Amino acid sequence: MSVPVCLVTGVGPDTGTGAEIARRFASGGYRVAMLARDAVRLSVLEKSIPGSRAFPCDVSDLDLLVSTIDQVNSEMGAPQVVVHNALRSVRGSFLELDPADLEKNFRVNTTALAYLARATIPAMLKAGHGAIMVTGNTSATRGKAHWGYFASTKAAQRILAESIAREYGPQGIHVAYFIIDASIDTPRTRPILAPDKPDDFFAKPTAIAEEVFRVAHQDRSAWSFRVELRPFGEVW
Repeated sequence: MSVPVCLVTGVGPDTGTGAEIARRFASGGYRVAMLARDAVRLSVLEKSIPGSRAFPCDVSDLDLLVSTIDQVNSEMGAPQVVVHNALRSVRGSFLELDPADLEKNFRVNTTALAYLARATIPAMLKAGHGAIMVTGNTSATRGKAHWGYFASTKAAQRILAESIAREYGPQGIHVAYFIIDASIDTPRTRPILAPDKPDDFFAKPTAIAEEVFRVAHQDRSAWSFRVELRPFGEVW
């Protein structure tokens, strides 16, 4: 049998969630197609993750996204697992934010998911199995002050994922949505959002990646859709 392929969007810093997801699937026997905007960073990761391939791609460029998926199909094979981890966010007062940012957030968080699913589901249907994993957060379940232009797009993302799950789950495609109720311990988020917090305050990217891998391989008799992850000390 050929080696299965996993496609991951939003593969950021070396120790970030996307990179750890790519690393976990590679160690789990997959060839991993890594999509992100930063070609230099992807090239470095490609050298450090066996079986991975770098595909520089801004998922907000929908034509480029489709052509990149075509390239993955041609050079690596059809993905059996797709992980949509790409994210765009803005924070600020509703009246002060630029409404154009709402559209930009929606394109990365939600429309790109639609294009990913449309481009990969047909091969999954032909194979009789497949998985689409979507990383989200608490914003997908509630609107908060200063987060409206982000939360609204994540809520739409969750509903889109659920609609896809309900339609294609009975045909063998497992779709799951991860609500990560936490600050994630990455080089980008920790210094900015919570520089004085202890280690236990954060969710570890390696732990998130492990759960994404586990859910993608659940037995068909006990699939999850909505998966909530939070540090043990998180108030919720």
